[in-house]
Amino acid sequence: RAQVDDFVLPRFIAQITGQRTVPLGDALVSTEDSCIGIELCEELFTPQSPHIAMSLAGAEIIVNSSGSHHELRKLQRRVDLIKEATMKCGGIYLYANQQGCDGDRLYYDGSAMVLANGAVLAMGRQFSIADVEVTLATADLGAVRAFRAANSSRSIQASHAEVPDYPRVHVAFSLSPEHAQLDYSVRPTAPMQPRFHTPEEEINLGPACWLWDYLRRSRQGGFFLPLSGGIDSCSTALIVHSMCRLVVAACARGDPQVLSDVRRCTGSDIVPQTAQDLASQIFHTCYMGTTNSSPDTRARAKQLASALGSYHVDLSMDSVVAAIVGLFTLVCGSTATPRYAVHGGSTAENLALQNIQARLRMLLAYLFAALLPWVRGRTGGGSLLVLGSSNVDECLRGYFTKYDCSSADLNPIGSISKADLRRYVAYACTHMDLPVLLSFLDAMPTAELVPFSKDYVQSDEVEMGMTYDELTEFGRLRKIGRCGPYSMFTQLLHVWVDRKLSPREIADKVKRFFFYYSINRHKMTTITPAYHAETYSPDDNRFDMRQFLYNSSWSWQFAAIDNAVDRIEALGEHQN
Repeated sequence: RAQVDDFVLPRFIAQITGQRTVPLGDALVSTEDSCIGIELCEELFTPQSPHIAMSLAGAEIIVNSSGSHHELRKLQRRVDLIKEATMKCGGIYLYANQQGCDGDRLYYDGSAMVLANGAVLAMGRQFSIADVEVTLATADLGAVRAFRAANSSRSIQASHAEVPDYPRVHVAFSLSPEHAQLDYSVRPTAPMQPRFHTPEEEINLGPACWLWDYLRRSRQGGFFLPLSGGIDSCSTALIVHSMCRLVVAACARGDPQVLSDVRRCTGSDIVPQTAQDLASQIFHTCYMGTTNSSPDTRARAKQLASALGSYHVDLSMDSVVAAIVGLFTLVCGSTATPRYAVHGGSTAENLALQNIQARLRMLLAYLFAALLPWVRGRTGGGSLLVLGSSNVDECLRGYFTKYDCSSADLNPIGSISKADLRRYVAYACTHMDLPVLLSFLDAMPTAELVPFSKDYVQSDEVEMGMTYDELTEFGRLRKIGRCGPYSMFTQLLHVWVDRKLSPREIADKVKRFFFYYSINRHKMTTITPAYHAETYSPDDNRFDMRQFLYNSSWSWQFAAIDNAVDRIEALGEHQN
């Protein structure tokens, strides 16, 4: 800290700059009219951020070259930290952040800012498909000096010996021209209120920018999405629609890069006028029904595809399912014909028949993604990227089939909760003028993999033994709260007081969650790369580096929970 070394420049750089060495390390840069300090990215979020010592050592401007990725509800924390830094220390803070897809699961959400003395002067867009965005403001150095002079305690702290003696690198130029003080056309930028998107708006814009970045950089011809008629695949389709809206708006502004990418992707000279125009070229959807599918989900999928303008395919795959089951029976004998549980079959038979349908949908998705551009006579643009639609709660619980249509090239909703997705669909219904979405909000979440009747309809939450809202709480406590089974139980005893659940009911839910989490953890090793939006993402490949083989009995932890429940119940009986 507060040290520099002379770094010998490579010869070809030395020939350009005319200098042989350059100071490298932790220092302040002194111009002829000010002093600049530098902190990097996550240092802003640490308890002892460098801007504090640098400000006390005389830096009037702090520069942060950041690579801070997007998470839902995170931007306000970022802005609050910078406002607090400049409000306590006084000074100007220049925050530049990377924007766009990192080629992986992260999206960097821009929001470049200029702040001075606790006020936001300028703020760039959080979500944009533009390659470059510049944020400008005029700040008054005199106001910084007056702000600091008014705080005598700050001056006393700055004089203490504990403040690091930062080396200063002197440069022979000024940040402002000499005549600026007398130029009455130059005026400081007035403070502004920062703009924060709602979580629904963030879901609408962040993954959409991520998808466009991925599509143009992978040089593919568009997207293929299996539409089930449920909330999850509906949300994914809406995000693609949002992407199309952003692209059309950029084309209308005359962005040459976006227009060039559109024409390469579509293999035509199209200038799309509406999101539906673009979707008809690059967005392909398919409803893959069976005898277990209801007319309602088929109708919802068709109506949504029509509203968004996608190229839609509606098919029945019963013959393919029957061929697979027939092959199994042929190999294993006529008596080996699996049956659903409602027809008297065992649990193994019932699960196998469901998984056949789910996995065939993945195979069909990749077949159609490869050949639909050929069928449509698309001469350029490449094949289609397959989109998945499993949400973060289902991934956490393992409530999906390994290698079903959750296995895809990309998943824009893979770390977004079911509750947030429902709110997003409600938002899109009004803000995107899509009344067709009302039917999705009223529908019960169901996999539709077993025969239904008047007396039985497959329900996700009934099969899981917990609600999606409960899954979100389990996920946050497990990952963010660092809770195991026992500590999660003791936390929920207090958090769920208003839910009228007995301690034994809470214990059963916690044990059920950890049992299924542990036996299904292996599914995370092959999960589709998903847009990162939540800190409790269970993605094994990047955000949750835990083992995938657990002792599913959790014998010690579950015994401790049972013992605690017995003590609570005994205490209650004694008090009664």
